[in-house]
Amino acid sequence: MADHDAATIAEGLWERLGAGDWPGARELMHDDYVQEWPQSRERIEGPDDALAVNRNFPGGLPTMRLRRTSASGDIAVVEVALEYSDGSVYQAVSIMEVRDGKVVTETDYFAQPFDPPQWRAQWVRRMPR
Repeated sequence: MADHDAATIAEGLWERLGAGDWPGARELMHDDYVQEWPQSRERIEGPDDALAVNRNFPGGLPTMRLRRTSASGDIAVVEVALEYSDGSVYQAVSIMEVRDGKVVTETDYFAQPFDPPQWRAQWVRRMPR
């Protein structure tokens, strides 16, 4: 599989989820799809359960803004900014494996932004949110 294909498929899944396009998202999820959230120690097995989590998300899914996608072979890494209905913002990274033109595994990491310590201000520049 070309790197471009894995990146396109991974981004496509995020975009379809963000648009609430459940059938379109399902088309990009392998029948053996497994999603893991290591920070909360949860594993979702199967595309139907993963889509049910998204459809039933309290307050609706966050607004998703793709920041960058990198891919090599059948692995894609997607960076995304998430803004939730309560106004909280998280930065997320998804590591996705593609098989047969569909996402078969997805591991997601989430972190809230924080203000940097003043001691290193002389060596860094602030990035836009």
